[in-house]
Amino acid sequence: MADIKSPEDRSYNMSRIRNKDTKPEEFIRKLFYEMGYRYRKNVTNVPGHPDAWFARYKVALFVNGCFWHRHENCRYASIPKSRVEFWQEKFDRNVERDKKVRGELMGKGIRILIIWECTTKRMKKSGEYRDLVTEKVKCFFNSDADILEL
Repeated sequence: MADIKSPEDRSYNMSRIRNKDTKPEEFIRKLFYEMGYRYRKNVTNVPGHPDAWFARYKVALFVNGCFWHRHENCRYASIPKSRVEFWQEKFDRNVERDKKVRGELMGKGIRILIIWECTTKRMKKSGEYRDLVTEKVKCFFNSDADILEL
């Protein structure tokens, strides 16, 4: 199936997609700050360059986009209809890189908190769901669990 946009227009659109300080990241970081958790943004000396680094707790936060990081069984993790091979290879590389980073972090004793884009959307819509997620996060910070994926 042909793309409805010209290659130049599609390239322009794709170049505007940010890889840090996205709206879901800002929403989560603001929420965590209000909860009293202090962090550093986009730390480069921690494997995977987490979106937020909680040094006190040795926790790396990743706010993953469902499309780019292939959230399983999520409606936002669709595959574009044009250039399917290209996109599938790109997504496979992203998933492999995520697995590698998780292994590196766990090898260093760093705990991992992953919050998916669809979770942030649901949190914005429902205060009740937001409270449920924040409770899970508080329990995670006060536990010995290695990874929490929401």
